[in-house]
Amino acid sequence: MKPSYYLTTPIYYVNDKPHIGHAYTTLACDALARFKRLDGFDVMFLTGTDEHGQKVQKSAEQKGIDPKAFTDEVSQNFRDLTSTLDFTNDDFIRTTEERHYHACQKLWSTLLAEGDIYLDSYAGWYAVRDEAFYAESEIKDGKAPSGAPVEWVEEPSYFFRLSAYQDRLLEFYENNPDFVAPKSRFNEVKSFVSGGLNDLSVSRASFSWGVPVPDDERHVMYVWLDALTNYMTAVGYGQENGDADYARRWPADLHMVGKDILRFHAVYWPAFLMAAKLPLPKRVFAHGWWTNEGQKISKSLGNVIDPVELADRYGLDQMRYFLLREVPFGNDGDFSHSAMVHRMNGDLANDLGNLCQRVLSMIFKNCDATMPACPATLEDADTSLLNRVDGMLERQRAHYDNQLFHEALKDAWDIVGEANRYVDEMAPWSLRKTDLERMAAVLWVLAETIRQVAIVIQPVMPTAAAAILDQLRIPEDERGFAMLGAGNRLAGATPLDKPTPVFPRFVDDEGEGA
Repeated sequence: MKPSYYLTTPIYYVNDKPHIGHAYTTLACDALARFKRLDGFDVMFLTGTDEHGQKVQKSAEQKGIDPKAFTDEVSQNFRDLTSTLDFTNDDFIRTTEERHYHACQKLWSTLLAEGDIYLDSYAGWYAVRDEAFYAESEIKDGKAPSGAPVEWVEEPSYFFRLSAYQDRLLEFYENNPDFVAPKSRFNEVKSFVSGGLNDLSVSRASFSWGVPVPDDERHVMYVWLDALTNYMTAVGYGQENGDADYARRWPADLHMVGKDILRFHAVYWPAFLMAAKLPLPKRVFAHGWWTNEGQKISKSLGNVIDPVELADRYGLDQMRYFLLREVPFGNDGDFSHSAMVHRMNGDLANDLGNLCQRVLSMIFKNCDATMPACPATLEDADTSLLNRVDGMLERQRAHYDNQLFHEALKDAWDIVGEANRYVDEMAPWSLRKTDLERMAAVLWVLAETIRQVAIVIQPVMPTAAAAILDQLRIPEDERGFAMLGAGNRLAGATPLDKPTPVFPRFVDDEGEGA
């Protein structure tokens, strides 16, 4: 049986249309899910929408429609994004589904039975936009740390005994040093918990759009207790006949989140699970935010980046490559047209695209349109390049397991650069006149390098990688990672078609390339 790997995006809040931040998180998970499938794992990749809360209820009221109709419409926009951007999620969960109500109410009842939920009253600052409560010390100029306006709320509320879990959380962090990444974010989490934890309001009585609290319909569950439970809902928790799936899939291997919601995933969620005596997720990764041409992205500035428009303008694989290559994953990044074009015309067209085109063209022209055979003997330069290529998978695994997508791509492109230098040094165009056997050996080494690079970049650029592998005539069932390395060399004597460019240069509307 294949080993299980379960990863999740956050579920996206349905008060607006999808933007680059949503696409970025899901893209990172999609690349990791594709990688793990190619590496022999039974992957469960979850995304979806978070549809309850006061903010959604208010947005629906402003449109003059009921909340369910509003969420049906907006959730579909997120579902459509997954197909438009070629994401391979295995499930799409909505918190308005019946299966999710069952899971939330089961978790609530468990926490209540454990004595970790109690009824009291709440008075404090609340930000509707964040669906979050804030302490007096966190409020500046009438706003939350996020910049969201706050309002004073007084109402009856159920509370979770978060304060009882401070020491247990700190002990867990100490024993699981890779639980949160990057490390700078983990330090923030530990500092927050070390500063003391207050009990957490987990219900609201001032509005009704949410999961009803069991046996007390005056209350609905606070949106974050509801939302976080989705990760277990999707793998069978609280479902009739769901025990086998839950036992196989839970705990999650990775929750991928934006840095703004790390506290909920690295503090509140583990505490809920500890209280319910359930396994904790293995890792939470908090990535950074994007700016647009150096400016913070906001609707008021009119500079929100639509990922579908990016894909239409630059190409889907090109966009996917740029977002995961341009900045170290976990840091903030800036999107600019010039940086995008630089990656497209430099890394893609000039480096990998040109390597593929000139190698396959030389084979087509000089080897009777037939792949040369693996040479009987290799020279030192051949062995040096092939050794680097053959060791690629272990390095890639380490990078992907640490969500260092930029490093995985850099490693692949280092090999592309080495292969381009090898072409120049070996000069097969000159060998054609002096040593046809050596020319064929050089071209085979290059084709084998291209084959392995194309297999490795499939998680990020599936369409472009498929186009390269198609031109090499690699069968569909020979594109997994089991085919990497010295044990599965490129077969010779395969007839090839005339190659076509995989990465055309980007030319601006004015007719000039950048």
